[in-house]
Formats: sequence, structure tokens, C-alpha cells
Amino acid sequence: MENRILTHTEIEHKIRRIAYQIYETFVDEETVVLAGIASNGFVLAQKIALILEEISPLKIALCEVFIDKLKPNSPITTSISQKEYENKGLVLVDDVLNSGTTLVYGVKHFLEVPLSKFKTAVLVDRNHKKYPVKADFKGLSLSTSLREHVQVVFSDKGDYAYLN
Repeated sequence: MENRILTHTEIEHKIRRIAYQIYETFVDEETVVLAGIASNGFVLAQKIALILEEISPLKIALCEVFIDKLKPNSPITTSISQKEYENKGLVLVDDVLNSGTTLVYGVKHFLEVPLSKFKTAVLVDRNHKKYPVKADFKGLSLSTSLREHVQVVFSDKGDYAYLN
């Protein structure tokens, strides 16, 4: 059974709000790297980037982060080289914060690089964390049962999120 928790319009509003929060946090930076966890986290990062480019003078660099969600200890790779995000402000972006496993391994990867500022952003925070990781910017906090699953769909026909 599908229970819609965010409509296309609500997602647009949440992404815009997250973009403004990122701008306020990184106002002193010249460049901000939006590192989106493949695949939906990267789509979300792209959507945030479009709004940031519209509302701010920040230069936005997009980076896709590849994490094996079944084996998060495996080496993490990124679509841009480490030199391209060194000493810059970086936001690690994912669509849903479930247990925190993916985000915590992503954070660990970027902690090995000197950054001027480091934050995390998610569209939906499920409040069921296994690790002490939090999202600095979040669209929606949702208390769910462990059996429930949040799915975000980015589609040409309209974005939405649902609980099943």
C-alpha cells in the first residue's frame, strides 16, 4: 500500500527551503560542493544546485558519490577528484536518512579531506538512526515504524515521496 507523504509541490518547497539554508550557512564561501549520494541523492543535489544558482552568487560544483549500500565499507568513489573539493564547503546530500549507515560512511569518506565547512542534507529524515548522524538540512522529519519504508521518486511526470 502506498501512502503519499510529499507531493511534487511540497518537494519543490522543501528543496527551495534547503537551498536557502545552505546559502545562509555558506554565504562566506566562494564555491560550495553538493555531493549527492548516487542515485537519488545526486538528483536531489542537482535540484538544490539549480535553486542555489538562481538565488545566490555561490559557485556550485556537483559531485556524485558512489557508495555500495550493501557493503558500505567498500571504497567510496566520487565523480570529481578530491582536489576539486579540497578546502571548499561541502554538503553531502541524500534523499532519505534511514538508519544513517550510508550517510555515516559518506561523512567518513569526506572527513579524510580538508574541507572549510561540512554539512549534510536530506529530503526525508526517518528518525530511526543506527548511527549518531544527523542531517543539518532536512525537508521532512518523519517518525515511522521499522517495517515502513520511505521511497522518493524523481520523475518527469512529477516528484513525490511515499511510505509503504
